[in-house]
Amino acid sequence: MTGLIDRLIAWMEGLPELLIYVVMGAMAGLENIFPPVPADVVALTGGFLAGRGVIDPTLAFLVVWMANVATALLMYGAGRRYGASFFSTRVGRAVLQPGQLQRLASLYDRHGGKVIFFSRYLPGFRAVVPIFAGSSDMGFFRAALPIALASGLWYGFIVYLGATAGRNWEQIRAAVESSGRWLAIVAAALVLIVGWMWWQTREGRPGHRGPVDTVE
Repeated sequence: MTGLIDRLIAWMEGLPELLIYVVMGAMAGLENIFPPVPADVVALTGGFLAGRGVIDPTLAFLVVWMANVATALLMYGAGRRYGASFFSTRVGRAVLQPGQLQRLASLYDRHGGKVIFFSRYLPGFRAVVPIFAGSSDMGFFRAALPIALASGLWYGFIVYLGATAGRNWEQIRAAVESSGRWLAIVAAALVLIVGWMWWQTREGRPGHRGPVDTVE
């Protein structure tokens, strides 16, 4: 990761100012479509360049924030527009059965804002949660507000760290890398939990007790 950041700094510093903003916005936006994109690293690098006077820190933040929110809402819209039709297909039912969809819709109805807000800090989850919010018919503003708020706090913090690093750049870079690893571990643990819950709620799995089985 250290080598990646060093290479990014050297590469981005040699770009025209406009292209630096384009790269930052593109990476922040693509993360919601292809989660392995290192958007946080690019935002930190952009913040560092802003601290050296290469680009404007406020504009750097606005670019990554708006790009990230825009594509997250695009994924939300795709889920809302195509989710029902997709989950009615054989492939869709293999992903989520009707009963599981009802459980998911109930979760978003009761806790959707909190789920979206906290998922924005977890790699991978920040990409898929808006899609399921849309497919669960969560209202636009109920979804958009936590997306915008959490993304603003996250990217504002990262760009600020990079811009104010100064002589503490090595320590801040190490801290960001460490936090990224821990967040990835948390995300992986949540994947296991969600996978277990998905399996437990599957109809037709070995040992599953459907509604008829539970009648006394």
